[in-house]
Amino acid sequence: MDSIHSNTQTGVDKFNPARIREQFRILSREINGRPLVYFDNAATTQKPDVVINAISEYYQNYNANIHRGIHTLAEKATEAYEGTRRKVKEYINASSSDEVIFTYGTTDGINLAANSLGKAVLNKGDEVIISAMEHHSNIVPWQMICEERGAHLKVVPVNEAGELIYEEYLKLLSDKVKIVSIVHVSNSLGTINPVKEMIADAHKVGAYILIDGAQAAAHLDVDVQDLDCDLYAFSSHKMFGPTGVGVLYGKRAVLDLMPPYRGGGEMIKEVTFEKTTYNDLPFKFEAGTPNIADVIGFSSAIDYINALDKNSVKEYETKLLEYGVNKLSEIDGLKFIGTAKDKINVISFIIENVHPFDIGMMLDAGGIAVRTGHHCTQPLMDFYNIEGTVRASLSIYNNEAELDLLAEKLKTIVKIKRK
Repeated sequence: MDSIHSNTQTGVDKFNPARIREQFRILSREINGRPLVYFDNAATTQKPDVVINAISEYYQNYNANIHRGIHTLAEKATEAYEGTRRKVKEYINASSSDEVIFTYGTTDGINLAANSLGKAVLNKGDEVIISAMEHHSNIVPWQMICEERGAHLKVVPVNEAGELIYEEYLKLLSDKVKIVSIVHVSNSLGTINPVKEMIADAHKVGAYILIDGAQAAAHLDVDVQDLDCDLYAFSSHKMFGPTGVGVLYGKRAVLDLMPPYRGGGEMIKEVTFEKTTYNDLPFKFEAGTPNIADVIGFSSAIDYINALDKNSVKEYETKLLEYGVNKLSEIDGLKFIGTAKDKINVISFIIENVHPFDIGMMLDAGGIAVRTGHHCTQPLMDFYNIEGTVRASLSIYNNEAELDLLAEKLKTIVKIKRK
């Protein structure tokens, strides 16, 4: 712990995790009479004061519906909302703000893509490729559109380490494949997939490819032009922003190909009873009154991330993951699920003869929040022949002392359950 908070000039020390913790007010509260230890960041991150304040500022000082309004409040709200779109464009290095579609989250973005792109390009006998480590949100929408269009869903298998078997992916690629949809980082295992290579290989057979970036956007540098992906979906709430806001990036040519997903409101240009003319990008996919306040809050979350030194963050998160794995390795009967060489700071594990739900409840009694269960990846759990895992997912405000406490509590739980 001392090395993390010292005043030497390494990247980790300049990062100052202790000061960062002060910016997340919820971390000072107690749970069951114990200080909160929050290890559920893959489900949602906590929000810094600047994000919460931005939302309050909107409601208190310029709450109004956006676009088409000529009064002062509407113009200010519109500028703040569209300002977020421009920030997202810069954050992921899109070529235009028009390629940034606001959604209600990654799940919503994938459903939009599956329904719209699926209707545009899928026909009977065509194929869609996903992987065995996908979140249900990147399985079910493709199952639904494949059933509707008479297409077939193919699955890239994984190995015991929780890595995609790339040779099997290459075998599945053919001119029958019209769409590939792959997670950038596994929410259950933390595995970082080689998406740039997968995108290039998908394009060789003429397939479109979507990347589920829900777990990647807060931890990795995402450059959609460098990746050359056709679509990229992610959520605000996993990167210190509000819930209910997401982004679907799409290349302009791909978005132009896709028909609207929802109807009404902002997505129209002109309506008659005979015909409706749809709006230009990005509004073509943004029907109805959007989640204005939380989009504005998302802007502050992006500012917050951009103000951090990315190299220091990466160094710190890597060090924290290594420390956590080493500490939990000391626990009798503990087995890690997901040991890929390239991964973010997610530690997923089981303990022999102790149910994950029991572990989660007993940790919560001590103020420690983890996620237990299948993490919306039931097929992946089936591959490992387990019901679920305990998942400790780390963020920039976590520290080694918390991991020490987690290890100590787990050792106590093992003793109690094995009496």
